[in-house]
Amino acid sequence: MAVSELFLVRHGESVGNVAATRAELEGLDVIPLDIRDADVPLSDTGREQAAALGEWLDDHHGSIDTYWVSPYLRAQETLRIALRDRATPTPPVTDERLRDRELGILDLLTRRGAAARHPEEMARRLHLGKFYHRPPGGESWADVALRLRSFLRDHLDGPGDRALVVAHDAVVMLILYVLLPLREQELLDFAADHTVLNASVTHLVRREGGWDLAVFSDVAHLQREGADITVHPGSPDVEPA
Repeated sequence: MAVSELFLVRHGESVGNVAATRAELEGLDVIPLDIRDADVPLSDTGREQAAALGEWLDDHHGSIDTYWVSPYLRAQETLRIALRDRATPTPPVTDERLRDRELGILDLLTRRGAAARHPEEMARRLHLGKFYHRPPGGESWADVALRLRSFLRDHLDGPGDRALVVAHDAVVMLILYVLLPLREQELLDFAADHTVLNASVTHLVRREGGWDLAVFSDVAHLQREGADITVHPGSPDVEPA
């Protein structure tokens, strides 16, 4: 049996999301965060969003066969809170290929900070484009797509019919890129007009001709439970200033 339905969940709001957004609004060069990316926890709002995601699971949990999750703390906490004490057919599987995009020398820099401290890198990014630019020590979107192709190749034709992934905004976008599939410019156009909201659910369905996008970044469960809907771009995808 192969996976025919895939639910992609972005983690709830993290303290990193809050710090990055505040730093951008205040015009800072550096995001004031002293935790490595893998260890960034959920904010109080993020925990409320994860609990609301648990209400979504009340309607879907019995039909989900497999759970996969990023190793990063904010994703792990989101799934743990959402599942509460529910039993799963098999234990959730942590896979490091679902981790967030690594930004290398641009990590913890705002757009202003990146332009001020690494102008040559911003010029190189402008030349290469968002999809292929790899900051030193980090990953391009193409790099993330490559590891996700490996993840999907290993798992989509395995046991179970419906699967849920808890990960990050870049992971959700790039799984769409791989499965729909999208061309580079189609992905960039889509990403420019669409935000993967915290604790949102994106639903893909496999049909005879390939994968279809059924729902993108649905947050109706947050609205029903009175949880805040937060708009954060996730790890800063730095644009030239």
